[in-house]
Amino acid sequence: MKITVTGRSGRMGQSVITAVEAEPSATVHSTHDSGEDLRAALSDSEVVIDFTLPVLTDELLATALDNGTRLVIGTTGHSDEQRAAIQEASKTLPIVLASNYSTGVNLLFHLTRKAAAILGNEAFDIEVTEMHHKHKVDAPSGTARTLLEILNEETGTSYEDDIAHGRVGNVGPRPSKEIGMHTLRGGDVVGDHTVMFAADGERFELTHKASSRMTFASGAVRAALWLAKQKPGLYDMQDVLGLKS
Repeated sequence: MKITVTGRSGRMGQSVITAVEAEPSATVHSTHDSGEDLRAALSDSEVVIDFTLPVLTDELLATALDNGTRLVIGTTGHSDEQRAAIQEASKTLPIVLASNYSTGVNLLFHLTRKAAAILGNEAFDIEVTEMHHKHKVDAPSGTARTLLEILNEETGTSYEDDIAHGRVGNVGPRPSKEIGMHTLRGGDVVGDHTVMFAADGERFELTHKASSRMTFASGAVRAALWLAKQKPGLYDMQDVLGLKS
């Protein structure tokens, strides 16, 4: 498979290039960096793996649609309008959009859904924490946002009304439906995520810690290869790993 890697000079871009080079059934067809000709990079490419910034997304979608190039998108922090544009593009192209391409994190998503369905938020208070390196620009992380979306779906809560982003001052007793979200930044942490269910007398925690970006890069290459046999549609890593029931 001929793969284009965007964000060549970035840390994730470098990791993705290494992961593609390690995969016998794939090759780095081209790379792209800010200010370079994206259309030329995508020419004759079968799939693009994108871990850059939302500022590239609009051009990437338009160029991929013109070229018929499949997309693996790991960029986070998209606007609602960009998410709608990705959804629209998936009517023509097969696209994998995921906040995290780690196999372990996607198992965390799966187990979080199961735990929330079983434990609920009546007897258990739910809190989410995430920590990343000091250079990360969006907060909470895309992975944490996915965890919150799962928790909202399973508990009948909403992101706008029931998520508390940290707490300060005299906030009063904890509302029964509230889900706490706490973002930490510092050092070179690749990515830590914890979902906590706390009740009177017991506490249940699910935690994933990433120590290398290669886990994300290898997962993205796995998603790219999987896309080769897929029809147009919007997929995520749960689809790629067969975790959806």
